[in-house]
Amino acid sequence: MVSASRTAHSIEVTAEGLQEELARLQFQKQALERELAAVVAHLGSVQRALGALESALVAPAAAPRTDEHTAPGSAQADTDADKQYGKLTEQILAYFAEVGDVEVRARDVAAALGRDADSGSINAVRSTLDRLVASSRVQRAGRGLYRTGRT
Repeated sequence: MVSASRTAHSIEVTAEGLQEELARLQFQKQALERELAAVVAHLGSVQRALGALESALVAPAAAPRTDEHTAPGSAQADTDADKQYGKLTEQILAYFAEVGDVEVRARDVAAALGRDADSGSINAVRSTLDRLVASSRVQRAGRGLYRTGRT
């Protein structure tokens, strides 16, 4: 009977240890999934930026001569990409113009613009905010906080 009691206790201890390990691994999995989503979003931002830069470098060299004819709308994709990039920037600047000189989180800016559906959209807002900080159009007020800096 003592041996059965020890076996049952040993099984309980092992099960508790496995439950703790399971919880730790689930937490680690969620953290890694969030990190992967952020990396994927950043990768997409970098790819779009690189594509825009490459098209800007190629466009002057590929500009048609005055005696050549080009198909209508051939440069449409480049201008659409530029408009999309500028659109988010302008939306963010308009948001800051509305809220004034207050500290806001990137997630709050994304929510106000309707771009908080997924981490990729929120990260696009974060990336744009970082570019606006680099160009001194927005200030970083603290970790994850932004403001216009107007007085």
